[in-house]
This record gives sequence, C-alpha cells and structure tokens, in this order.
Amino acid sequence: MAADVIYAPEAEQDISDAYAWYEERSPGLGEDFLRAVDACISAIARSPRAHQIVFKTYRRGVLRRFPYVVFYEEAGSTVTIYCVFHTSQNPAKWRERLS
Repeated sequence: MAADVIYAPEAEQDISDAYAWYEERSPGLGEDFLRAVDACISAIARSPRAHQIVFKTYRRGVLRRFPYVVFYEEAGSTVTIYCVFHTSQNPAKWRERLS
C-alpha cells in the first residue's frame, strides 16, 4: 500500500516556481515537469525506503529527464516532501531548509 504524501508549503512553492520557469521557456514543458515530479513522488510513496538517506533522516529521489531531486522523510505510513531542488543549486540551501 502506498504511503500518504504530505507536501511542505516550501516544496509546493519549489514545484510551482519550476513549473512556471519551464512553461515560460516552452509551452507544455511545465506540464512535462509536473508529470516527472508526480512519477517520482508516486514511486517514493510506493517504496519510501528505496532511496538512501542523504542527510540526517532525509532521503532523496531523483526526477527523470529534469535535473531535480526530491527530499523527503518517511515516518510510518506517511511521507513528507520538504524540497524539490534543482541539482545545480548550492547544497547549503537545501541543507539549511532540512536542518
């Protein structure tokens, strides 16, 4: 059974910002990005422990096609999504958010 998924407001903002950026560049590309995010988070919900712990108790899933990662924490039957970050961003930025 898939875990329940909760999005932190910052993660929702990350997704919204990236969607807008891609959609501005090429109509429809933002929708492709959202599908990639959805596929990654669906896989995380099905198997939350499939990804390794990368910082404290946080795990990281990687999007296909787009240079983004999803940072999340699994607790029981719930997965909380904290960040959706572009891989070229300074790692200190996501570490600060997760601290």
